[in-house]
Amino acid sequence: MKHTLRYYLKRYSFYLGGDQPPVSWVERIRSVFGALIGLGLVLLVAKYLRDLSGLDEWLMASLGASALLVFALPQSPMAQPWAVIAGNTLSALVGISVVHLVGEPLIALPLAASLSILGMFILRCLHPPAAAVALIAVLGGMLHYRYAFFPVMVDSILLVMVGAIYSNLTGKKYPNRPS
Repeated sequence: MKHTLRYYLKRYSFYLGGDQPPVSWVERIRSVFGALIGLGLVLLVAKYLRDLSGLDEWLMASLGASALLVFALPQSPMAQPWAVIAGNTLSALVGISVVHLVGEPLIALPLAASLSILGMFILRCLHPPAAAVALIAVLGGMLHYRYAFFPVMVDSILLVMVGAIYSNLTGKKYPNRPS
């Protein structure tokens, strides 16, 4: 059976992003501008708090991935305040605990990520970037539990607050309200 190029493109476009829904340019710009403003404000406040406290850590590396969810997909269950704040904070706590308990990185890394996913399931706060927070804590050898609260929890709260303000000002409802 002979198929045309059009047939193959249609059949296999899924693997090249063909399953992604169309997004208007207005929505793309709204999301990008929101992430720019949101991350800029969060980083500015976090750096200020760092300068006040004298702590070395002031930024969580997975904040960009959280910003994508909060600004580009504000209706996603994984972008809601509980998911962002609790998921990131819990995962940092898990990662730090694993650093204390497991000395071998090849065991600690998958253990931290998988246990953080389990914790997020239990607390109903699934947030994909949070699994990276657990890995970052292990890779960074974070030993102080305060890292989970500053910068992780504080950055997450700030991002959610800026996301809520920005989304509502630009016509997107965030956070989701129960029906």
